[in-house]
Amino acid sequence: MSAFLYGIGLQWKLDLRNKGIIITYYVVPLIFFAFMGGIFTSINPTAKDTLIQSMTVFGVMMGAILGTPTPLVELYRSEIKKAYKVGGIPLWLGVVNNAVSAFIHLFIMIMVIYFVAPIAFKATVPPNIVLHFLSVAIFIVVSLSVGTVLGLFVKDTSKLVMLSQLVFLPSIMLSGIMFPVELLPNALQTVGKIFPATWGYRLMKGDFNLINLLPLVIILLIMVVASGYKLTKIKAE
Repeated sequence: MSAFLYGIGLQWKLDLRNKGIIITYYVVPLIFFAFMGGIFTSINPTAKDTLIQSMTVFGVMMGAILGTPTPLVELYRSEIKKAYKVGGIPLWLGVVNNAVSAFIHLFIMIMVIYFVAPIAFKATVPPNIVLHFLSVAIFIVVSLSVGTVLGLFVKDTSKLVMLSQLVFLPSIMLSGIMFPVELLPNALQTVGKIFPATWGYRLMKGDFNLINLLPLVIILLIMVVASGYKLTKIKAE
């Protein structure tokens, strides 16, 4: 257990020293929150009711999809992988350490949004705090699973940037955080349901039910199976 915690702590320190990770986990999400929070609430006063939820979705997707995969590419496509094998360290431990560290970073960023939004933009605080943060935790875990798959399957950072954007941008545009999904064509509404951002946003808005929870569970299971398969392939290489 101590070795496991040490690994998480080490990954945490490495993330803090990685400028790219800090930018995607903290800088861009919080700048977007500070900039767009004022715009959203000025254009549409009712946006205050879902400002915390929408900014949370953006921040989590930014960190999980654009930030989380990078350390995995660096780990499993470098000599570090050989060090894991020589030391008898399970390869899956790198995935777990990276995910737990990312979860902590993203949760800190979300807490900043949660406490600052009501003060800066008079945003409405979610009525049920327990369900809100439970929804947030579930959404982070599922989003990190998607980011993990990207990090395991993509072999170089240039391709990773492109593929991550292909997941991130539709997630933001089709989830409903920028404008109501009802304004989209039916085809795009259907495409939006592929991404966890759509279901996570619904959960955080207070619609915590099986209809919105089940798609997230399915996505998580698919990503876990895909990650396990890829780790097996990497181990055999």
